[in-house]
Amino acid sequence: MEAEIELKLFFNENNKKTLINLLDSIHNSDSKGCKKLTNGYFETPDLTLRQWDMGLRVRGVNAHREQTIKTAGQVVGGIHSRPEFNVDIDHDFPKLNLFPPEIWPLGADIKQVQLQLRCLFNTDFERQKWHIFVDDSLVEVALDIGHIVVDDRSEPICELEFELLAGDTSALLILAGIVSREVPVRLGHASKAQRGYQLAAQASPFNLEVLDFIALKPDQDLKQVAINLLEVGLDRWQKLEAMILDVALNPHELPMLCYRLRACIRLLKSTLAQFTLLGASFEDDFDCIERRLNFIEESLSLFSIVEKNGSLITKLSMSDALVDIANAKLQQLDIAAHFDALLDDICYGRLQVHLVDLLMQISDGRVVIDKTLGLKQFADELQEKSWQKILDVMPINNDLSSSDYLAVAKALDNSMFVGVAYGQLYSHKSRDQFRAPWQDLALGIRTLAAYRQLKVISELAYIDISDWLENKELSLVQAMELSRRSAMQNEPYWR
Repeated sequence: MEAEIELKLFFNENNKKTLINLLDSIHNSDSKGCKKLTNGYFETPDLTLRQWDMGLRVRGVNAHREQTIKTAGQVVGGIHSRPEFNVDIDHDFPKLNLFPPEIWPLGADIKQVQLQLRCLFNTDFERQKWHIFVDDSLVEVALDIGHIVVDDRSEPICELEFELLAGDTSALLILAGIVSREVPVRLGHASKAQRGYQLAAQASPFNLEVLDFIALKPDQDLKQVAINLLEVGLDRWQKLEAMILDVALNPHELPMLCYRLRACIRLLKSTLAQFTLLGASFEDDFDCIERRLNFIEESLSLFSIVEKNGSLITKLSMSDALVDIANAKLQQLDIAAHFDALLDDICYGRLQVHLVDLLMQISDGRVVIDKTLGLKQFADELQEKSWQKILDVMPINNDLSSSDYLAVAKALDNSMFVGVAYGQLYSHKSRDQFRAPWQDLALGIRTLAAYRQLKVISELAYIDISDWLENKELSLVQAMELSRRSAMQNEPYWR
């Protein structure tokens, strides 16, 4: 058995030559040439191996054949660690009895599984390799260009894998850091096998609520809390990214998915600030990504107008004309192009790799987290500090206008992220009752922004709905004010 420890980066094929030149130029880099690899992945009709969290392939390199089975592993940040078993064979179809018998689940009928095996998909690619020494560690770097193929469907492979052959895992991050500072990349969450299952429609699509509370245990120390928050944040980020890039995605889902992705990234930034880890280089990359995502408010407003199940303008007699213009503006905004531009910005992957590096440094003790405070006290103090900021930007005795609410939207988001991170530590009933009106206020702010967008659209269409808009905005702000004043008098759940 071998334990494969690797870090994977995705990149645009246009950057292939730049990557090759960069890898050739790294000190102690030894090029190992190119090979053509063919890979067949095998499964049963009822996905038995998938249910066992196993992946089975036969790899061909020239006349050589090797069957490999990978068993249950883990992904921490972007570091993949998975036990695998390799056996040389002289044919293109795997034989399960060649693997050690102890790897199979208790009671498994391996003979029956063997009879049901079929090739589900292929991953064929050209691999260029380097062996690079980083101090006393040896890393194999593989640049893969090719395709995942299922019947008449295919998906490109453009991956850079860093596999630890000997030494310390930190060597992977050192090399990934060098690459991410020079070439636009992003963390590779899904393996080729996972992507193959997705393409073959044999795996459930990603689905998550990005603002689900994070599972923390009261007895955890702050080091483990920081690790958990970073792990969950990075995992959700990569899953949301995959959902946004899904070719089968309904374009009208993009605004909310991008909003959730930004919320996830803001949650990571909030986590670093809470543990005083938000240095200047982190700040710069977070700010860069924030600027790249500045289309989100407009896209959400337009989506609110065109949403068929919404009730924003359904009672207006001229609603069809307004929806048509909103749809045209949404198409012109071209969210997919904005997101592609984000992925092509060096700050995106550089931040991801930097965060994984920080996660590893906290895990092995190179970055020390203060353990003097207990988790509950730490969380209470963060909640209280966040609450005081809300009291400062939304004084209870001040009347807030529509513009005031729009101006405090980000501050309200940041306050709610603290609850997302630590809310699981408190009574669910009191927590949810306290947070509900603030979540309603956040929704109200998005509706106010949609009314502002409607004003622009109606003027483009030469449709006068100014009185209707004024009444709707005034009514909403009055309702929000009543809700806010009531919410500010509720006893905070952390006290």
